[in-house]
Amino acid sequence: MFDFTGKAVLVTGGGAGIGRATAEAFKAAGARVATIEIDPSRAEEARAALGDDALVVVGDVTDAAAVADLSAQVDAAFGGLDVLVNNVGDFLMLAKPFDQLSDAEIARLYATNLGQVFGVTRAMIPLLRRKGAGGSIVSVSSIEGFRGIPHCAVYAACKAGLTGFTQSLALELGPEGIRVNLIAPETTDTPQVPVSLMIPEEHRRHIPNWIPLGRFGTPQDMASGILFLASPHAAWITGTALHIDGGALAAAGWYRDPRGTWTNLPVLSGNGLNF
Repeated sequence: MFDFTGKAVLVTGGGAGIGRATAEAFKAAGARVATIEIDPSRAEEARAALGDDALVVVGDVTDAAAVADLSAQVDAAFGGLDVLVNNVGDFLMLAKPFDQLSDAEIARLYATNLGQVFGVTRAMIPLLRRKGAGGSIVSVSSIEGFRGIPHCAVYAACKAGLTGFTQSLALELGPEGIRVNLIAPETTDTPQVPVSLMIPEEHRRHIPNWIPLGRFGTPQDMASGILFLASPHAAWITGTALHIDGGALAAAGWYRDPRGTWTNLPVLSGNGLNF
């Protein structure tokens, strides 16, 4: 379905989870792939999976010097860039009430979930321009940028900010033929968020009731959405969010109880609405 033969693609955080699945999917579709990964062991695993012609850099995208070095390496290896995937982000790193966050923790959350997107994107735009019209930027946001999430207020604010950035940058780069979009996943089973291990055995039977499509997401679900947005199949799509969430955002708090009844309450009672 997707053909990226001869295209140069950069995926940040490509050592595991969504990033790894995305890098491998682009590779399978014929692309030349580069990735940056902060964890050396995961970088080695990615290098083994992606092959000798892939560019795998160990580095931290929140470090301006590392981003500048990455840009130089991508330029030297590929002579430009066709697709940038901003995948790095982390909501579990500092999950606690907002008033308990220190200034340093807020700064860290910002740097990891939004600031680095600004830095990496700014560094890669010249490489995208070098390839001419047809370039694509896809960022990995979250369903939490479109709804509230307790104990993750700064994370959610960063993801909401990513929507504004995506829409505005799409206007700036549209005349040059460079498209800018994002995906907004619901909970995805990855090494960072190992849903299959986090849910006790006695509660796993409820999973089909919690999300309209009956399961949590997989890295491959997200990779497919990213490849679509980066491909010619999405040639007239820019400045938009693709919600890959099994219907969770549409449900907006509604789910099915064990009897199959739709409810907006964790436990059925005389209160709330039940259908």
